[in-house]
Amino acid sequence: MRIRIVGAGAMGRGIAQWAAVGGHTVELCDVRTEAVTAAVDFVRSMLERAVQKGRMSAEDSAAALERLVPLDDPWAPGPEVELVVEAVREDLDTKAEVFGKLEQALQESAVFATNTSSLSVTRIAASLRDPGRLAGLHFFNPVPLMKIVEVVPGAATRPGIPPVLTALVESCGHRAVTVADTPGFLVNHAGRGLVTEALALLEESVADPAGIDRIARDVLGLRMGPFELMDLTGLDVTAAVIDSIWEGFRHEDRLRPSFLTPNRVTAGLHGRKTGQGWFAYGPDAPSPAPEPPVTGDAGRPVFVAGPEGDELRTALSSAGVTVESGTAPSEGALVLVPVWGTTVAAAVASLGLPAARTFGVDPLPSAGRRRVLAVTPASDPSAARDARAVLARAADGAEPFAVSVVRDTAGSVAQRLLASVVSVAASIAERSLAAPADIDLAVTTGLGYPVGPLAWGDRVGAARMLELQRSLHAATGDPRHRPTRWLTERAQLGLPLTRTGTSPDICA
Repeated sequence: MRIRIVGAGAMGRGIAQWAAVGGHTVELCDVRTEAVTAAVDFVRSMLERAVQKGRMSAEDSAAALERLVPLDDPWAPGPEVELVVEAVREDLDTKAEVFGKLEQALQESAVFATNTSSLSVTRIAASLRDPGRLAGLHFFNPVPLMKIVEVVPGAATRPGIPPVLTALVESCGHRAVTVADTPGFLVNHAGRGLVTEALALLEESVADPAGIDRIARDVLGLRMGPFELMDLTGLDVTAAVIDSIWEGFRHEDRLRPSFLTPNRVTAGLHGRKTGQGWFAYGPDAPSPAPEPPVTGDAGRPVFVAGPEGDELRTALSSAGVTVESGTAPSEGALVLVPVWGTTVAAAVASLGLPAARTFGVDPLPSAGRRRVLAVTPASDPSAARDARAVLARAADGAEPFAVSVVRDTAGSVAQRLLASVVSVAASIAERSLAAPADIDLAVTTGLGYPVGPLAWGDRVGAARMLELQRSLHAATGDPRHRPTRWLTERAQLGLPLTRTGTSPDICA
């Protein structure tokens, strides 16, 4: 296939490298000739590096470079061009102007694709005489390494075009997912579950950014915590995406932005690129503060209360902790309550527990060696230190657990992050914006989650996820936590969250 790429910036040159390595002839052009020269030099350097590292042969590198054709005029006639990929700046009028000129220059059979990440594909196509020839082809940066591409048909896109684009993507070694033309498409939309809930936890002073990130990494198994991720992406970019998706979905509570971000964006606290975000960066930046040492009495007896306690009792007993039996704690015992979607305060009130020495423990299985202890305003500081020391104990000489201390909140940190990730993905599936398998594929490939959000919910169990979300909703009254129909139906029917819905035309 002969492909013309218009726009030689970071995305355009990445797409050009990907397509040329994939065996296609690539015309690379830009209104700035110097940008094309720089892009070709960049691609050459990337291919040379690949040869040096043994990832590509010298012959394949040379052949790919031969297929990369610098073009002086983006609007030059191209009777052999079968596909145009636009990668210019993210502005509707600019993209419409580019496609208008291409429509005049190229034959009617050429397919048009826009790499927009946030604009409506349908609105871009509406400026054309033939809007049916255009679809979205959303790559992620860096294109050669991010092996996922969103194929986005607009409202008028001809049905035969998405399969052609999907075949192209997969022939070049990437995975393609077909998604609806909605705000954020799929990956950016699904990614809101993590960051919006992390910001909500920070709003409520449940933990600081470093503490939330530690739990996200060590309990949920994410490669990066949400605040690290925002600093890497740039808070200015993240905040704009959050706002645009929230507005695009008509102020859906599940996607609600935080009041914390506007002032930080205005102050230039954007993250790595400005040297200061949620954390400091650069050679003179102070080292992150370590977690406080464990200083309490690890030998204090423990009473485990509540219906979720069996697993914790067993784990603590195997670590040599004195775990009391019976129906009530002794005078000196710490009380630990595994809470699922509820608060320690509610357990104190309902079970008649001693408030000063009762603490919450997150029962969510940890991906690493970290436990989470929740304290309330009534907690005795000395008892809290002892509870942390007890939870740090491990069995059979194993390395002690790290123990995060957070403010009591319904569901604790990890449960709320997971519930939001699953809920947003279920909402995407419920609206038929993408197939369940594509949702999980796109999120694991594009966002690096350890498992797709719907499959993650299935690991916990649909019924248990429903219990968590109902408890969060009841405890907080916040509609952001309300269960989706997708989750509720599957839990009631005993189906996995990854199960595709049945069409109403089943009886047709």
